[in-house]
Amino acid sequence: MADRWAMTFAARLTRSPRPFEPERAAEGVAPFADLAPELRTLLTGAAGCSPFLKSLMEREADWLHDVLTGDPEASFDGVMADVVALEDTALAPGLRLAKGRVALLSGLADLGGVWTLEQVTGALTRFADLAVDRAMKASVRAQWARGRLPGVDEADLADAGGLFALAMGKMGAFELNYSSDIDLICLIDESRFDPEDFPMVRPGFVRATKAMAGLLSNNTADGYVFRTDLRLRPDPAVTPVALSMEAAERYYESLGRTWERAAHVKARPCAGDIAAGDKYLGHLRPFVWRRHLDFAAIQDAHDMRLRIREHRGLHGPVVLEGHDLKLGRGGIREIEFFTQTRQIIAGGRDPSLRVRGTVEGLEKLVAAGWVESDVAGQLTVDYRAHREVEHRIQMVADAQTHDLPQTDRGFARLAAMMDRDVADLRAGLSGRLIRVARLTEDFFAPANPAIPAPDLTPEQEDVVRGWRGYPALRSARAQEIFSRICPALLSRLAESRAPDRALTHLDGFLRGLPAGVQVFSLFEANPQLIDLVIDIVDTAPELAAYLARNAGVFDAVIAGSFFSDWPGPEWLETDLTQRLEDGDDYEARLDLLRAWAKEWKFRIGVHHLRGLIDGAESGAQYADVAEAVLTAVWPLVVDEFARKHGPPPGRGAMVMGMGSLGARRLNAASDLDLIVIYDPGEDETSNGPRPLAARPYFARLTQALVTALSVPMAEGQLYEVDMRLRPSGRQGPVATSLASYRNYQQTEAWTWEHLALTRSRPMVGAPDLCAEVEAFRRSVLAGPRDAAAVRKDTATMRARLAAAKSSGGPLDLRRGAGYLQDIELAVSALALLSGTDVQAIGAQLDAAVKAGKIEAAAADVLRGADTLMWSLHSACRLLSPGPLDPNDLGAGGVQLLLRVSGAGDLEEMQRILAKNAEHAAQCVADVLGKGEPED
Repeated sequence: MADRWAMTFAARLTRSPRPFEPERAAEGVAPFADLAPELRTLLTGAAGCSPFLKSLMEREADWLHDVLTGDPEASFDGVMADVVALEDTALAPGLRLAKGRVALLSGLADLGGVWTLEQVTGALTRFADLAVDRAMKASVRAQWARGRLPGVDEADLADAGGLFALAMGKMGAFELNYSSDIDLICLIDESRFDPEDFPMVRPGFVRATKAMAGLLSNNTADGYVFRTDLRLRPDPAVTPVALSMEAAERYYESLGRTWERAAHVKARPCAGDIAAGDKYLGHLRPFVWRRHLDFAAIQDAHDMRLRIREHRGLHGPVVLEGHDLKLGRGGIREIEFFTQTRQIIAGGRDPSLRVRGTVEGLEKLVAAGWVESDVAGQLTVDYRAHREVEHRIQMVADAQTHDLPQTDRGFARLAAMMDRDVADLRAGLSGRLIRVARLTEDFFAPANPAIPAPDLTPEQEDVVRGWRGYPALRSARAQEIFSRICPALLSRLAESRAPDRALTHLDGFLRGLPAGVQVFSLFEANPQLIDLVIDIVDTAPELAAYLARNAGVFDAVIAGSFFSDWPGPEWLETDLTQRLEDGDDYEARLDLLRAWAKEWKFRIGVHHLRGLIDGAESGAQYADVAEAVLTAVWPLVVDEFARKHGPPPGRGAMVMGMGSLGARRLNAASDLDLIVIYDPGEDETSNGPRPLAARPYFARLTQALVTALSVPMAEGQLYEVDMRLRPSGRQGPVATSLASYRNYQQTEAWTWEHLALTRSRPMVGAPDLCAEVEAFRRSVLAGPRDAAAVRKDTATMRARLAAAKSSGGPLDLRRGAGYLQDIELAVSALALLSGTDVQAIGAQLDAAVKAGKIEAAAADVLRGADTLMWSLHSACRLLSPGPLDPNDLGAGGVQLLLRVSGAGDLEEMQRILAKNAEHAAQCVADVLGKGEPED
């Protein structure tokens, strides 16, 4: 007795509001008379509702009777084992017999509730995989036996000689429905053959593919296995049914469309040379999963939906009779498109989204924050319910149809197959279709309220008309999308305090965009970005110019972590290390470094612009980015240089950060002050293909570092590098030996060079060498010194700096008595006099107060002035990397400076600055004016 089956069926029938009615049963099921009544009821009901199942039961009565006394999974495994054991000559009838048994087993297990939807579709797909694999390998063996596959050895036949099939669509996702056809793309791994021989072997693989398709899809006296469709391959009207991997890759790279990208989301090697299939999909990954967020895919998917509806005549309200449950409004395809399109948008940046199944895709999208959990949960429930109805429709006559019944009798049959009351079934279907349409339609065609465009002046209209000639708006599609977002852009600009200036800045942003479809699609799908862009273009034109050239940074904004807390230097270094793994060579990694650094510097700038961080925090964050870059670029440079000239002699070299980098306080336009110190030990030369003596080795290695950081590449420049703080300045070698560095600092260095040591720190290099240089730096700073000489020399330097003309404009916060350079100079002198080794100005002032070198009140004056001026200076550098005139500032720029300074207007800000500078200058004079010796 089939206890398990009977109990499961009985439970389903007991809780059913409308159980199967025995009187629906047709004749011809007598062999099951000895089964449990509940099980017999199901079988007779299924036979009455489905002529196809009835015919299968009649044909397979003896086999099914045995199956019903066992476990359905074991029975399925038995069918699969029988297929594996088939001889090639018996494949045609053997596969058809197996397909009938799988259809009968899965149909009854589905109807009886023994298998879940995933078990049913999984079983159908696993059988399809095996059937395609057996048919493909048998067809390849036949061609090989006829001598039509030159270059293929008998051992190669185990993986079809390099031929493989990609399962597409539902088969690729293990979602085959009850009467699915199967979509395959068949490809050949041409790398297994000599290029001159491949043209001779390709026709044999084409014949094998055609034979495989016929073996599976030809309808014989035994039926068919699977209707097989090979038309998803590249350009099917002109290409053979099997083509080379290289030809397919070339097609997708140059001509691939969005629907083909979507199709490959579910692509999976299922037969033949599986390893080659995996390799091929790896090569195709950049085509399917774009590097940047791809919101243009939404419009592509929406257009495809509309074309399908137009072609099938599926427009209009939902009417159940004859409604296409797959392609119609609110149907299965809507949920699949909703899921796949979101995967395509973000899957290039988030590998966790690269899954094939629809339900799994929704789960991953929820986990990544792209879909709300309640929406995904409802769509999952509705998807499974739709698929259950789809299976019942197809069980009736083994037809590849998705149309709901046209008649009351048809709905009664469907209700009986689902153990449902007809009215309940109809209500459930209507509710689901309407709900799915509502949940998905807003994603593809959001009902955004129309925003009227503001009235423009004639001059403003001239600017707007000129946009049509920009590269970003040359395509009809870009113009179409932009026409929908332009009113929102102009309305937001009209709210600016200086609309004309803001429009000019937006004009510069649009002029700099090399293409517009992706960016405009991004704005349309994420209207909140319009506010962000207007803030940027109205405040920081340089930031906007960068954004125009690097619109991919919007990805980070949309990804959800853009406005989170600063992750810290260790996280940054780990993240950069992972990013560099995508680079294939030295130059590619240098470009990845540039792109990574720009993204993070942009993030810092936007946070600063919006008041999420202040000047001090932005200074530390810019320094974190620079340190991560140096930590990553130094080993790249050393390894690349060593490849030509051998590893660094001795203990190698280390890099010291000087000035603002050493003090961990950079701004948006900072360069990097560096010096390189090396220790060759006893090694006179390097040991490599082109050996170099130690001194030229490290000099050229230093130049390679400077080049890696500063040379413009595809992603621009990382940093300007300044090495003038090295011993002897421009006259000294670009890299200094440890011995020379020690000797110079102890016997030759001027006071200003010891002042520079107060704002220096090891950045990267051999750990023991870094530690030794830092220990030496501390010993120099802690050593005895002539306080009067330090003050005198510093005062002399101050006078020279004051005599130099400022080129920084009216908002130059660096130069002048009581301004940043003046304060930094005095505080460095205090640090030198205090013997402290700390680098930050605040910490140096604390040490000076503790050592009695300055009064606490005076220190507070310098600290306050420094904080204010640095905050304004960093804001100015964010607005422009060069001299800044307040008369050239937009309203947003003015607001930023006023927020930072706490002033009500620019005149008050200048008064606040002048007052702070006056007090700070007096403190500096007091610090440097004392000439008496000290112990």
